[in-house]
Amino acid sequence: MSPSDEYASRKRQREATAAERERAHVNLGNAKVALFLAAIVYGGYAIGNDPSAMAFGVGAALFIALSVWHEAVIRALARARAAVAYYEQGLARIGDSWMRDEPSGERFRDRNHPYADDLDIFGRSSLFQLVSNCRTPMGEERLAGWLLRASPAAEIRDRQARVAAMRPQVDLRERIAVVNAGTRRSMDAARLVAWAEQASTLPPIRPVIAAMAAAFIGALAIYMNGGRGDFLVIVPIVNLAAIGWLGKRANAIVEELAAATQSAALELISNVVGAVEQEPRPSDAALAAVLAALDPREPGIRTSRRLKQLARISEWADSRHNVFVRLSEIPLLFTLQLAYAADGWRRRHGSELRRWVDAIGEIEALSSLAGYAYERPHYPFAEIVDDAGAVFEATEITHPLLPATAVSNSLSLGTSQVLILSGSNMAGKSTLMRTVGINTVLALAGAPVRAARLRVSVIRVGTCIRHTDSLQEHRSGFYTEALRIRLICDLLDGPRPLLFLFDELLAGTNSKDRRVAAEGVVRTMIGRGATGIVTTHDLSLTEIADLFPGQAHNVHLQDKVENGAMAFDYTLRQGVITHSNALELMRMIGLDV
Repeated sequence: MSPSDEYASRKRQREATAAERERAHVNLGNAKVALFLAAIVYGGYAIGNDPSAMAFGVGAALFIALSVWHEAVIRALARARAAVAYYEQGLARIGDSWMRDEPSGERFRDRNHPYADDLDIFGRSSLFQLVSNCRTPMGEERLAGWLLRASPAAEIRDRQARVAAMRPQVDLRERIAVVNAGTRRSMDAARLVAWAEQASTLPPIRPVIAAMAAAFIGALAIYMNGGRGDFLVIVPIVNLAAIGWLGKRANAIVEELAAATQSAALELISNVVGAVEQEPRPSDAALAAVLAALDPREPGIRTSRRLKQLARISEWADSRHNVFVRLSEIPLLFTLQLAYAADGWRRRHGSELRRWVDAIGEIEALSSLAGYAYERPHYPFAEIVDDAGAVFEATEITHPLLPATAVSNSLSLGTSQVLILSGSNMAGKSTLMRTVGINTVLALAGAPVRAARLRVSVIRVGTCIRHTDSLQEHRSGFYTEALRIRLICDLLDGPRPLLFLFDELLAGTNSKDRRVAAEGVVRTMIGRGATGIVTTHDLSLTEIADLFPGQAHNVHLQDKVENGAMAFDYTLRQGVITHSNALELMRMIGLDV
């Protein structure tokens, strides 16, 4: 089946499952209410008669059994609904109506990054939002890193192979998507790993601390049965001394764990790992190695169970400020007990947590790219070229964030080559540049690209497309653009060739200065082995191509007026644009020019 048919079929199945679970949920709720009412009636009857302890016991046991069953049905209903939502979102992505609020990757935005803002990598309606199905923060961080920084060519090719191997694993992606009913949780993974790798600061007397808490319970039991009460004074005094000795270190362990994460986030991560653990080991050796990184060093308890243990400890840490827990601090040494439990966990498993976190991030990021590849089976992987220079050769390339009706173009760029792109307003110049940039980002992340074919070397991308003035920073639009170009020029000193994309180069100054400055920028780029595209409305800038024969080339996008309206075909053509539409546009909106 096609991806859309597969998703539609699975969505119908999950909707049927959700309806069945909903009926069970209602029936079990009604049964619990009926049992409760029957207990009230029987209790009223038993007031004037001899009550049956057996009847109350059976009723209580039946109510508990119904409650446990009901809770399991509620969880299954939540998973079924999450699965329905997952396939609805998948169908929306395939149908080009995928824009949503989350995940936006907003936390990864950096206005000083060489291309992320200009190419809509993060934010609403962004590439990250289209591609990401990550559930954990480490998965999102790994995927964001791939979109922000290119890896070596061999690593990119290996990632492409792993993505291709994971592409048909729809069941795995669904299992990951529905755990914890599709909710997302934030945590500071680096801080948690740092906590887990710290050396123990507590003396090895955990059995003694447990015995001291048990001593108070025993003293209380003795007193309640008419025994001596002096132990109820002696034991808390001893416990208080233990708190004075170890309390500061215990508090530091527990507080650092609570600051690094929440129990809900660890619960989510443990369930994601559990979903991955159900997957049979693939034949692809590289992918199998990634999955194997989740295995614990010592066989027995699975990694998901070990993470769930930490989640329970974290849950108790979250409850420390509860008034009842506070009251148990001295008699039961609650914080000391919790600190020893946390310290014991990190002594047993802390050295493995970094590897687990890294594997979770890798698997989730690969799963997101594999889902993107599955939903777009006609998108090929780019051919990653082992070349010291800049290579970009695209056949029928299209912007991946545009609908299926978008127009494709073919173009080729190489070392010390520049396209000077002229064209009318709204003809698609900026979009064509973004098409080149965003497909390069996808290719170097190891994802499929929206093109019939793409050959690209491992290049750095630098863009200057969105540049406006700033009242807060006292910058004009031209000064902001100049600073941005300076930042992009700094990339020329890096080990990889540069692909630059400059929109309306230096439009914020007079035509004479613009002509001279633009020529200087192009000369610098060509001289330093960079390749890229410069767009312009100023036809004088197209003359720059004559100064660099064989290296700078003029191309254009054009328009025409049909029935009083502007029409664009968004097709790239050779040469310089021969007309402008500015006056026509102004007349069309009623301005007398």
